[in-house]
Amino acid sequence: MAQTDVYSPKPLQLWKTVLNWLAFLVQIFVQIIRGTPPLAQVFSYVGSTQGPFLSPPSSGFKPLSVVEIPLQQPSTAAVDVTVGCRVSDGDVEAGDGGGRSEKLTVVLDLDETLVCAYEATSLPAFVLTQATEAGLKSFDLECVSSEKERDGKPKINYVTVFERPGLHEFLEQLSEFADLVLFTAGLEGYAKPLVDRIDLKNLFSRRFYRPSTVSTEYRDHVKDLSCITKDLCRVVIVDNNPFSFLLQPLNGIPCVPFAAGQPQDEQLLEVLLPLLKDLSQQKDVRPMLYDKFHMPEWFQNHGIPASLWPL
Repeated sequence: MAQTDVYSPKPLQLWKTVLNWLAFLVQIFVQIIRGTPPLAQVFSYVGSTQGPFLSPPSSGFKPLSVVEIPLQQPSTAAVDVTVGCRVSDGDVEAGDGGGRSEKLTVVLDLDETLVCAYEATSLPAFVLTQATEAGLKSFDLECVSSEKERDGKPKINYVTVFERPGLHEFLEQLSEFADLVLFTAGLEGYAKPLVDRIDLKNLFSRRFYRPSTVSTEYRDHVKDLSCITKDLCRVVIVDNNPFSFLLQPLNGIPCVPFAAGQPQDEQLLEVLLPLLKDLSQQKDVRPMLYDKFHMPEWFQNHGIPASLWPL
């Protein structure tokens, strides 16, 4: 933090400053009681739009709960999204709902979707102890920051990472019927060594980091799926921040964010995996996802026009 000039504040200014800091500390304490927030959320408290290397915060989206994600058959009358799907030999006709030979492509977010990360120096010891005793797996990580030391060398950050329950089983089972792609808004210096730790079997076929995201007039760090493939009929993105997929809302699954205070979380194996298995049997995933989540309407309610979404 840059040094500022020393000055003598007036008593009223001093009291206002003290009260503001007390309010801030109370807010952090309440969050610790509920479960210490990930770094991205802490940065939002102090006025930063994003951390130095983590993905940006999720912009206040209230995710759907487990009971709001029923496994139902897609409605053929909901919306016509079959235009542009390629039909090759052995594929079923559009609207049939059956499977096809090529694998489903599942694009997975990292922070608060597969893991949650905390700056090691700011993580209270009792939070780490409670999370570990509750069964959460964690590991410490050294990652290169975009910031520089005084001597010009890259700054090294020390991070404690918690794995979402069922992470490895989820990735292994998912890889049996899907092509896995990692797409994070985090910087490569942070995300690459982290993914190397959780993906020892190299289950991700491709990895995309913050430079692969795009900026729109509505949000920054948007994950444009057209950089992965032009045919989006068999592509799904799972992200705790739905604004990440605002360019392709019909391909998105908004998942419940994960934090260290959720050791009993079952989203990966009990919610997402069955849904993705069901989607893998679809010729086009978009009608089914539209029926479940109605994401175009959600985006329109947040001021994002339908004209932004090419099919």
